[in-house]
Amino acid sequence: ESVLVRFKGKMQPGITLRDLVNSIPYVAIQRGELTVAKQGKKNIFNGRILEIEGLPDLKVEQAFEFADASAERSANGCTVKLNKEPIIEYIKSNIVLIQNLIEQGYEDKRTLYRRMKAMESWLENPKLLEADHDAEYVSVIEIDLNEIKEPLIACPNDPDNIKTLSEISGNKIDEVFIGSCMTNIGHYRAAARILDDTKTLPTRLWIVPPTRMDE
Repeated sequence: ESVLVRFKGKMQPGITLRDLVNSIPYVAIQRGELTVAKQGKKNIFNGRILEIEGLPDLKVEQAFEFADASAERSANGCTVKLNKEPIIEYIKSNIVLIQNLIEQGYEDKRTLYRRMKAMESWLENPKLLEADHDAEYVSVIEIDLNEIKEPLIACPNDPDNIKTLSEISGNKIDEVFIGSCMTNIGHYRAAARILDDTKTLPTRLWIVPPTRMDE
């Protein structure tokens, strides 16, 4: 069984991809299909496949953010419908990465070579999986990007506990954590730009990158 999340409209100024990720539980809560309370909890995503469409030009790294977050929804898996172009770009960059790993003696060379050849073969005739036109879903959740006009924040201690920035404005921040599999190098570059002119921090900041492979 699958739940379809369909985005429409235009992303508003000041809104980031993470706000779109958080909009999924936020809208599900508004629809009565997800609750934060553990007792008698409702979760339309639990044990199902989360299928996302309406954002076809996302970079693959951005699509990963939605896929990673699907685990927080207790979904069994996630698909993001993309155009071929960002996928082709990502596959080509992975081929270069694999070539470098092979040259550096990274093990297992034969496995890496087979994977690279499979990627090259796909690039010769790129085809993507598509949902059936008459596919049925347990629920179809439409999210209008035009209506997301302020950041959506996941509050302690549950990633389903989503509130608008205005709802929590003025709350004391004890600690800030930037890390885990939900992050990529772009997040750290953005944080660096914010911190560049900051001499002192009013709170404790944790930075925990998930990998060293991006430089």
